[in-house]
Amino acid sequence: MIDRSDFWTVIVVLGIGTYLLRFSFLGFLGNRLLPWWLVRGLRYTAVAVLPALVAPAVLWPPSTGGAPDMARLLAACATVIVGAWTRQMMAAIAVGVAVLFGVQYLA
Repeated sequence: MIDRSDFWTVIVVLGIGTYLLRFSFLGFLGNRLLPWWLVRGLRYTAVAVLPALVAPAVLWPPSTGGAPDMARLLAACATVIVGAWTRQMMAAIAVGVAVLFGVQYLA
């Protein structure tokens, strides 16, 4: 178990670090025009971060001990297909959840 003072030191340092990281963009660059190449690159940040967060949960889910699970793979494929077809995020999420729970219920 971590010592209480070490725990709060880590929490405070991480909080300050997060604040400074966000302030570097919002405070220093908030009312300045950014170069076109930087704006173009920042446009794809969410598109790159979301798959990076979801992929480990689909490919190596903790609930199966890290082994790939057919239900999660099918749900991810259905989500991608519906998202590409309809361009509706909520529809893609709803279909993905329905496929995941449906396949788990039938198995």
